[in-house]
Amino acid sequence: MKKTFLLLIIIFISCNSEKPRQFTDEAYKEMLVDLDNSKITLREVLYYNKGKKTLIDVWASWCKDCIVGIPKIKELQKEFPDVIFLFLSVDRSTPSWKRAITKYNLVGQHYNLPEGMKDGEFVDFINLNWIPRYMVIDETGEITLFKATNISDKKIKLALKKIE
Repeated sequence: MKKTFLLLIIIFISCNSEKPRQFTDEAYKEMLVDLDNSKITLREVLYYNKGKKTLIDVWASWCKDCIVGIPKIKELQKEFPDVIFLFLSVDRSTPSWKRAITKYNLVGQHYNLPEGMKDGEFVDFINLNWIPRYMVIDETGEITLFKATNISDKKIKLALKKIE
């Protein structure tokens, strides 16, 4: 009985550890707000960046770990100048979000997830329970790195270096 139970747990964990390679339709349809307060879907943003590697940084102006990681982001931007840096903020305050972009001189594409980090199809899909959260999307639009929570994670550089 114990062996059967243990086997079932191992099977369950191994099935759940597989990382998605594509966003769900619901996540693709998530509405983002740009700096001009225009709305655009995640699908459209990723489509415009197709053919280029993209690093997604899910962050917030109030997140200490996010702010501490900004110098490392800037280093990656210098090391990988052809990579698109897509910043998705979970700030509920638009003025705070915009002030932080200016204050920290964040260069890249900026969008806000207006429902914050607890609601919405995108945050549900990635099971967002901590920020910062980093993802890498390859040139074909496939997710090559599903989850990193520290910008110093070696998996980020490996995914950015990987040639498709």
